[in-house]
Amino acid sequence: MEDDKIEVKTVHNEDVKLMKNMVRIKHKIIVTSGKGGVGKSTVSSNIAMLLSMRGYEVGLLDADIHGPNIPKMFHIEDAVLHGDTEGIMPVIVPPHLRVMSMAFLVQNSDEPIIWRGPMKMGALRQFLAEVRWGPLDFLIIDLPPGTGDEPLTIMQLLPEADGSVVVTTPQDVALQNSRKSIGFSRKLNIPVLGVIENMSGLTCPHCGKEIDLFKIGGGEKAAVELDVPFLGRIPLDPKVVTSGDEGMPIVISDTDSPAAEAYNQIVDMILKQVGEDPR
Repeated sequence: MEDDKIEVKTVHNEDVKLMKNMVRIKHKIIVTSGKGGVGKSTVSSNIAMLLSMRGYEVGLLDADIHGPNIPKMFHIEDAVLHGDTEGIMPVIVPPHLRVMSMAFLVQNSDEPIIWRGPMKMGALRQFLAEVRWGPLDFLIIDLPPGTGDEPLTIMQLLPEADGSVVVTTPQDVALQNSRKSIGFSRKLNIPVLGVIENMSGLTCPHCGKEIDLFKIGGGEKAAVELDVPFLGRIPLDPKVVTSGDEGMPIVISDTDSPAAEAYNQIVDMILKQVGEDPR
C-alpha cells in the first residue's frame, strides 16, 4: 500500500511539472504525417526557423525516438546537452530557436533505439516536462509518421495544443494516409490547422517548365474533401535537399527560392490560424 501511495505521488508531481513547463508556451503546434518520406521533418525545421527569423521565441521538439533527423538539418548533431537540478537545456540555434532530440542522447548515431511503448512514452514526457524550454511563443513538435505510440502520447499530453499540421505529398498512397492523420487528430480533439502539400511540382532547371513529378493538387483536394484548411504547397526543389543535408534550412540558404516563398506564405497562414498577426 505504501508503494502505491509513492507511485501516485510521483505521477502527480510529473504532471504538475509538465503543466508548469507547458503553461509558459503560448502556442503548441504538432506536425504530423500519415506515412514516412513526405518531408515532414524538413517542413518542421523550415517552419520553426522561419518563425525564429521573424522574431518569435521558438522551440522545436524532435519526437521521433527511432529516427531523429532534426539535429542534422541544423548541423547540430554533435551538440552536447547540459543540465542542472532545474532540468535539461535545449540546444540553441540562432536567432531564437531551441532544439531537443533523442539524437543528442545517443553516442552512436548508427545504433538503433530498441524500445517498447512505455519507454518511448516516458522519454517524450521528459522532453516536455524536464527540458528548460523557458517562455516560448511557439513549440513545434515534429512527430514520427503514423498514429502509433509517439503521436498518441504527445496528443494526450498536450490536449491544449493549438492544433496539428498534416504534411502530405500528392500521391494517392500519401493522401490516403494523410486522411487517417486528420481523423486521428479529430478523435483526440486536437484541431487540424491545415494540410501542407510537399514536393508539389518540379520546375525544370533547363527549360523552366513545371513538371508534375508526383502529381499536383492532391493535398488541396483532400483538405477540401475533409473540410480542413489548405495551408499551401511546397515545390520539389533539389536545393531543399542540399540545404537540409548541409544543416542550413532553405528559408535561410536561399530566401528568394520558390520553396522559401512557399514557406513564408504557409507561416502566414499558420499565424492567422492561431490568432497571431504575421510579422
